[in-house]
Amino acid sequence: MIFRRLPANNVSKGHPTPLTSQEPAMHTQQQTNPPTPERLHGLDALRGLALLLGVALHLSMAYLPGAEYFWIVSDGQHSSVLAGLFYLIHLFRMPLFFLLAGYFGRLGLQRLGVAGFARDRYSRIVVPLVSAWPLVFTGIVIAVVWAAWLKGGGQLPAQSPPGPKFTPDDFPLTHLWFLYVLTLYYVGMLGLRGVLALVDGRDRLGALADAGMRLLLGPWAALLLALPLAACLAIHEGWYAWFGVPTPDQSLYPNLPALVGFGIAFGFGWLLQRQPPLLARIAGNWPLNFALASVGIAICLTLVGVDPLLVAAAPDDAKLVYALAHGCASWALTLALAGLALRHLSGHSATRRYLADASYWVYLVHLPIVMLLQVAMSRLDWPWWIEYPLALMVGMALMLASYQWLVRYSWIGARLNGKRRQRTPTATCVAPGSPAATAMSPESAA
Repeated sequence: MIFRRLPANNVSKGHPTPLTSQEPAMHTQQQTNPPTPERLHGLDALRGLALLLGVALHLSMAYLPGAEYFWIVSDGQHSSVLAGLFYLIHLFRMPLFFLLAGYFGRLGLQRLGVAGFARDRYSRIVVPLVSAWPLVFTGIVIAVVWAAWLKGGGQLPAQSPPGPKFTPDDFPLTHLWFLYVLTLYYVGMLGLRGVLALVDGRDRLGALADAGMRLLLGPWAALLLALPLAACLAIHEGWYAWFGVPTPDQSLYPNLPALVGFGIAFGFGWLLQRQPPLLARIAGNWPLNFALASVGIAICLTLVGVDPLLVAAAPDDAKLVYALAHGCASWALTLALAGLALRHLSGHSATRRYLADASYWVYLVHLPIVMLLQVAMSRLDWPWWIEYPLALMVGMALMLASYQWLVRYSWIGARLNGKRRQRTPTATCVAPGSPAATAMSPESAA
């Protein structure tokens, strides 16, 4: 098996979300036209930040105390600082991504219609999942073999651990599990919409859901949203609480906490898009949500500690308290970061936009690259605060360079983010309303 079974099934594989904005993919050009005001630059900025944090999270795993029990390589330089960083990032990343996926998913459905949306999701989600998985899995196997070869002093072990069976209940989705689960949510949501269209032609249930969202988005939002996830975690047997929601990365059958917890985030984002003015409430409540997240995190770390706790939670009151605190902290931090981004990052930024565009590609390719860097760094006897930033900079440089030179204007980029034309940075004076001016408008960018 590539990942050891102790708490490996509770460790997230990073997932920048392949979302599309409410406008066609565009690219930076020298022009006086302002960016289209409808674009949610704050959420784009949050997506770009999550990209960087995802790579940082997985790179930190080799430096976590006890990494030899759940990761392919354990660096000699363990760090409680990086353990705390991992815990914090892992707390909110996936709820945030599924919330954004639901929000922009419904936005895409409104623009494209059901048939167009289904084709778009098939092209940008299913095809990349099926195409990238063999390459990603091969890269991971290479990293695992290299790590074993180095550990054996230049020799592979005589007997390797058993590998996956590649059956529905034992299938290594790797970090691409996010695309698989997202596809299930899209299919489920389209099916639900079809049923509701037959039984509720006047959208009375939709109006009821809208009223529920208006009631939900008060100071108590994080507490209420956390309850279903907390209940699922509390009854989940063999739960390694420090690692949060068990990641459904080794089976085609998602576990209940992941299916419910991430599904609520997806549905919340979907319903939120029905009433975009509610985003203002999220932006206004970020200080309160940040305070709630701080309290929840303090309770969680008091119960399990900063370093990974490699023992399953006992079925007692402490497990219930931790599940409630974890769920509340996760949702409060998700809403706080979304509010901060909407409030303070609403302006256009070419850098943030570029990172948002690059995020899907980086998500697809990052895990094998991160693993290979971890194996290479394990041969160096340097302090973690030198090795870790160095590997992070090298990895990000490689992935962003590959995006710019191999993906952005290629057929791969067209598949992932839509077609775009490469423009030369030359300034041209054109008359307003002329054909040249029309060709240079943002709406004409493909």
